[in-house]
Amino acid sequence: MISTATVLITGAARGLGFAAARALAQDGARVMLSDLGTDNQGQGRDPSVVAEAAERLRAEGFDVQGHCTDLSDEAECQALVEACVAHFGGLDALVHNAGWVDYQPIEQSSADFFERALAINVMAPVWLCKHAWPHLQASPAPRIVLSTSDRALYIPHARAGLAAYSAGKMAQVGLMNALAAEGAPHGIQVNALSPVARTRMWGEQGEPDDLKPEWVAPGVVFLASARCQVSGYVLRASNGQFCAERFEERQGVEYPRNLQAVAASSAQEIAERWVEVCARP
Repeated sequence: MISTATVLITGAARGLGFAAARALAQDGARVMLSDLGTDNQGQGRDPSVVAEAAERLRAEGFDVQGHCTDLSDEAECQALVEACVAHFGGLDALVHNAGWVDYQPIEQSSADFFERALAINVMAPVWLCKHAWPHLQASPAPRIVLSTSDRALYIPHARAGLAAYSAGKMAQVGLMNALAAEGAPHGIQVNALSPVARTRMWGEQGEPDDLKPEWVAPGVVFLASARCQVSGYVLRASNGQFCAERFEERQGVEYPRNLQAVAASSAQEIAERWVEVCARP
């Protein structure tokens, strides 16, 4: 059980975020739900969306609060963290689940489109972690859960038109690694979830037959809890199945001068030894 831990989760009013918030509450956590209430294009603001989600969970007997937050704005991220701490008396876990996906061919790329994607996937977790950090340092089991995607991580799952989305999701892996190192002296464990779930972002209407959000939620609960004793991992979650992966270094590497790799002095030599270059011991 998480017991009386306090968890702040973004994008929590619908879909995977709501399923995860409910699972966290069922596990004993006090939960602050954050959601801007946007449409499928990431536009607009509707405070009633998160208010209704919080009310649904309170009706089930859980200790939750809702907050309508524009996560692209640092001041609103700070206000969200402060509201959580003021209401619950502290913060033990931050879960950044909020996201937005849309397609735009690279030759049609626009600044507005990229800025919207990077605001929710890069700047929001930075601002949230910045303002949550001192409160997490005071927690006996501080945890941060970021969000990445198989669409960004694996070339077989990549899709045309997802450059902005994939850039933001890969950025969170880099942020995870950096904060895992920065948080280690304070016991702050930082990991990321790579979920697959049929939600409104997929255009899903009603209850899906497979890839259900509630089948991914246990991964969020684990990563946000004291049971998670690792940092710097990506937990893949789909259809009730889980596997954890991370970027591992070759044995014997003395970074940055010795990669324990293939020596080559020309592009032609790299080409000729490409199979060796790609091989891992």
